[in-house]
Amino acid sequence: MTKLRTTNLTFSAIFVCLMAIGANITVWFPMLAIPIGGATVPLSLQTFFATIAGLMLGKRLGAFAMMTYILIGIAGLPVFSQLKAGPMQLFLPTGGFIISFIFVAFFAGLIAERCKKPSYPMYILAAFTGLIFNYGIGVTYMYVAINTWLELQISYTLAWSGMIPFLIKDTGLACLAAVFMLNLVKRIPSRWISTVKAS
Repeated sequence: MTKLRTTNLTFSAIFVCLMAIGANITVWFPMLAIPIGGATVPLSLQTFFATIAGLMLGKRLGAFAMMTYILIGIAGLPVFSQLKAGPMQLFLPTGGFIISFIFVAFFAGLIAERCKKPSYPMYILAAFTGLIFNYGIGVTYMYVAINTWLELQISYTLAWSGMIPFLIKDTGLACLAAVFMLNLVKRIPSRWISTVKAS
C-alpha cells in the first residue's frame, strides 16, 4: 500500500463502522446471544463484514480497515462486542477472534486478487479461507486463555464443540458473502473496484 487515497480511507471507515455494528447487534436484539458453559456469547456479523472487506477492498486495504477497527477499540471507543472497549478486550478468551479479523480480510482479499475472473467458487474459496483463519486463531486463543488465565481445564475438542453454533452461522454467512460479491461485481465496473483496492 504505497499511498492511501481519499476513496481508500472512506471505504475503510465504512467497514470500521460496519464492524462496530456487527459486533453489537445483540445490544438491540438480545435473543441472538447463546449461553455456552455458563457464559453468554453474542452472535455477531463481524466475520461476514471482515470477509466482505477483504473481497471488496483487497488484502492490504481490507487488513488496514480491520487494524483500524481494533486500534479504535483499544483506544477506548466502544466498538467491540456489548459496546466494550479497551486493550483488556484482547486478553479475554474471545480476544483471538478480534485479532483474527485482520487475517480474515487479508487472506480473503489475497485469494480474490489472485483470481482474475470473478466467480462464485472463487469467492467461496476466499470466504472459507478467511473463516478458517477466523476460527483457527480464535478457538486456539480461547483454548489457551481458558486453560491458563482462567485456570479451567478443557480439551481442545471441547473448545471447538462449543463454537459449533457460531461456526454454522458463519458458514452460512460466508456463502452469503460470496453471493453478495458476485452480484456486486456484475453491477459495478471492474475499473472502479480496482481504484478502491490499494495496490
